[in-house]
Amino acid sequence: MDKSQVKWLAISVTFSVIVLAIVLYFTIDENTITYLQELQPQYLVAAILLHVLSMGFWAARIKLMSRSLGYRVPFLHCLNMVFANLLIAAVTPSQAGGEPVRIHELYRADVPLGDATAIVILERVLDGILLGIIGGVAVLLLWLGSEKLGLAITLPLAFMWILIMGFVILFAYSVKKPDFLKNLVKKISGFLTKRWHAEKVEKLMNDIDSEVDNFHGALKKYIGHSKIGLLYGGIFTVLYWFNEFFIASLILMGLGQSPHIVESFVAQIIIAIIMMIPLTPGSSGIAELSATSLYSLFIPSSIVGIFVVLWRLILYYMNIFMGVFATVIIVKREVVRKAIKNRISKNRD
Repeated sequence: MDKSQVKWLAISVTFSVIVLAIVLYFTIDENTITYLQELQPQYLVAAILLHVLSMGFWAARIKLMSRSLGYRVPFLHCLNMVFANLLIAAVTPSQAGGEPVRIHELYRADVPLGDATAIVILERVLDGILLGIIGGVAVLLLWLGSEKLGLAITLPLAFMWILIMGFVILFAYSVKKPDFLKNLVKKISGFLTKRWHAEKVEKLMNDIDSEVDNFHGALKKYIGHSKIGLLYGGIFTVLYWFNEFFIASLILMGLGQSPHIVESFVAQIIIAIIMMIPLTPGSSGIAELSATSLYSLFIPSSIVGIFVVLWRLILYYMNIFMGVFATVIIVKREVVRKAIKNRISKNRD
C-alpha cells in the first residue's frame, strides 16, 4: 500500500472506531451484562468460518468464470486476490473499489487484460442484479411497515434502490448499444474538459472510442461464448451473499437471541445497498449507524451496540487483516518477479 492508501485506511478505521464507541456509549446499560452472560462463542466461531467460506465462494466464482473463457487460474491465486481486494475496498468510498486488484491478479495469471476486465465487471453486474432484485423485495417490506419506520427512512432507501437498479439497467443497455456508452462517456468527459486544448480533447475522445470498443468486445465475447460462466457466476453470487447475510443471524444466536432470519436478511440487504453508495472509505460509520438503526427495531437496545461491534469485527476488521496478509504475498511476489526480470536484463547486456 502507498502512503495515500495507508492514510485513508487510518481514516476509515478511526471513523469506524469513533462511531462504534458512540453506539456502545448510548446502548450499553445494566442489562447488557446479563445478555453477555448468555454468550455462546461457538456461534461466533461459526460466523467467522462462514465469512471465510464466503471468500471461498467468491474465489470459486472468479476461477469458474475464468475457466469458462479457457483460462486456468489456480483457486489459491483467486482466493488471495479476493483477500487483497478486501483491503483496497476498506480504503475506497463504499465497499467497492478492489476491482483493479482483481483485474491485475487475473492478468498476472495470464488472463488477457480485456477478458480480465470483463470477468471483474460482470462480477459486479451479477452482484448488482441480485441485490437489486432482493433489494426491491426488502424496500417493499419496509414500505409496508412505513407506519412503524416512518417515510423519512423508507423513501431514501427506495430512492437508493431505484438509483442502483438504474445503473444496472444503464450498464445492460450500454453493453447492447456501445455507441450509447461512447456518447455518454464523451458528454461527461466534454463537460469535465471544457478548458482543455482541442488536441488534448481529441486524443481523449479517440482513447474513449478505443477503450469502449475493447471493453464491449470482451463483454460480447464473454456473454456470447461463455454462458456457462454466467451460470457459475450466478450460483456462486447467490451462495456468497446468502452466507454474508446469514452471519448476522449467527452473531445474534451467539448473543443468546433469536436469529431473526427474515428481519435480519431484510436489514442486511438494505445495509448492502446503502454501503454501495460512495460516502466514506470502506463505508465506515455508515455501516455501523445503518446496522444500529435497523437492528434496534427488533432486538433489545442493550445488546445492539455489542452486536454491531461483533458484526463489524467479522465483516470489516477481519477483512483488513486478511487483506494485509494477501497484499504482503503479492508485494513479495512482485519484488521477486522484478528482481528476476532485472537479472535477465543484465545477463542480456
